[in-house]
Amino acid sequence: MNYDLVVRNGTVIDGSGMPRYRADVGVKDGRIAHIGRISNGGGESIDAEGHIVSPGFVDGHTHMDAQIFWDPLGSCSCYHGVTSVVMGNCGFTLAPCREAEADLVFRNLERAEDISRDAMLAGIKWRWESFPEYLDVLDSLPKGINYSGYMGHSALRTYVMGERAFSETANEDELANMAHLVKESVRAGAIGFSSSRSSNHETSDYRPVASRAADWRELATMVRAMGEVDAGILELAGEPTGANHQRAEPYFNGLKDLSVETGRPITFGMFSTRAKPQAWRPWFDVLNQAAAEGGRLFVQVHSRALNVLLSFETNTPFDTWELWREIRALPLEEQKAAFRNPDTKAKLIAIANQPYTGPKAIGTEARPPDWDWIFLMNTVEGPHPSMAEVARQRGVSPVEAMIDLALEHDFKVFFRQPIANEDDAQALEMMQHPRSVVTFSDSGAHVSQIMDSSLQTHIFSHWVRQRQAFTLEEAVRLVTYDTATHWGFHDRGLLREGMAADLVVFDPDTIGPRMPEVVTDLPASAKRLKQTANGIRATVVNGAVLLRDNEPTGATPGRLLRGPLARH
Repeated sequence: MNYDLVVRNGTVIDGSGMPRYRADVGVKDGRIAHIGRISNGGGESIDAEGHIVSPGFVDGHTHMDAQIFWDPLGSCSCYHGVTSVVMGNCGFTLAPCREAEADLVFRNLERAEDISRDAMLAGIKWRWESFPEYLDVLDSLPKGINYSGYMGHSALRTYVMGERAFSETANEDELANMAHLVKESVRAGAIGFSSSRSSNHETSDYRPVASRAADWRELATMVRAMGEVDAGILELAGEPTGANHQRAEPYFNGLKDLSVETGRPITFGMFSTRAKPQAWRPWFDVLNQAAAEGGRLFVQVHSRALNVLLSFETNTPFDTWELWREIRALPLEEQKAAFRNPDTKAKLIAIANQPYTGPKAIGTEARPPDWDWIFLMNTVEGPHPSMAEVARQRGVSPVEAMIDLALEHDFKVFFRQPIANEDDAQALEMMQHPRSVVTFSDSGAHVSQIMDSSLQTHIFSHWVRQRQAFTLEEAVRLVTYDTATHWGFHDRGLLREGMAADLVVFDPDTIGPRMPEVVTDLPASAKRLKQTANGIRATVVNGAVLLRDNEPTGATPGRLLRGPLARH
């Protein structure tokens, strides 16, 4: 056979968890045509000697809904071996929406997900109203990686209810209309329906996002609508629960009962926290209870701490404080001059050392510092010294040490502020739970605040190579077969003849994230964090090489992955 692409001399880890083996992989017409020994075959080739050949990684939790319009590559996920993503999480989508009312969906996205309104205005060309029309537009866009998406609750509410969506419950006609639109969207290829009940999700004008105004009956109506067509997943950004069992128990049991009743899978994310380190445990038990009763709940977990990355090029904890806000609004060169001025610096330090009395940070926003829990991020892997420790070594206050380090590095230095999953041991335990899925990068969102597109490569550098908590086979399965199967991508996540040719060729001894950097490559020159990876020789999407040594080839082989009703 003449192949379009042959990956030669590699060690195959096929995603199933079975042991690795030596083989060539031949690709034809975007599919895996042969796994074995290939003596000829023509076409393009990749020499995988000394490298692992695995399925492309799958990320079940992103917010690339806006980014897809201006970034055909799919960064930063693509740099970390991700070939398929699910977007539209937490109820935040761009459809359904009339172009004249685009500000209603921008309002939901701008603060809750830190997506620049100016970038969205400059980068999105509106060509849809309904969710099926939106999917058709996505289908037509050049794409480096594969995308699927939920229909979002906040967008649905504002489409049906307008401004009332942010403050009122829906009436009977509105409920019926929303349920109809959910079924229409799932039939057209939506992967499901997403919503948020999280107090961390606020609009740019400091109100709850639209889905938070919905009552439980409304949420249940949308899930029952998916049950009527027997397709679709509910993804939910849940209410903060902590150790408040009185509030949490009916919430999680309600999700369990809803899944049992409708037959619909339900997924949500969960972290541990140092404030309430054991609060997650009892709610993992509900996953097993749901399975025993005929429902299906699965939880999304992370591979490391949820870190806010602070820097003077992006955000510091003091940007809204007295005097700081005026200086931080200046161009960076003028800021540097101000911080070098002894009198101004002294005033800024004095203000930063005062107790904070402003509004509470939400989501992944920077928050007032606990200096024992802000770390100098001088390497990717660490260990990272706390700023309290750095300050003691320098004989100055932590905020002065932070300013001095920023000036010494021309502002190109990061400080890591973990806000969840601070305990590595608990993060590992959550990853190892049989009903968890290791995903949740939030790629495309919080673009100047966090950089978790690298959670997959972190698994290999930290949990496989450094900690030896997983074998390579186990780690590959976590980010391929497990994620692909939970979201119903049944022709991906495994290397099998006939399946889609999404592949990653990587060096197990060097794969890992590089240091992040700040770039201004968004529309309207908006800032974002960018992070690439070491050790990935090639990323292949639908049989075409998207990246070689993490450099784009110019190919755009990605596809829209529609849900099961649209595929049949």
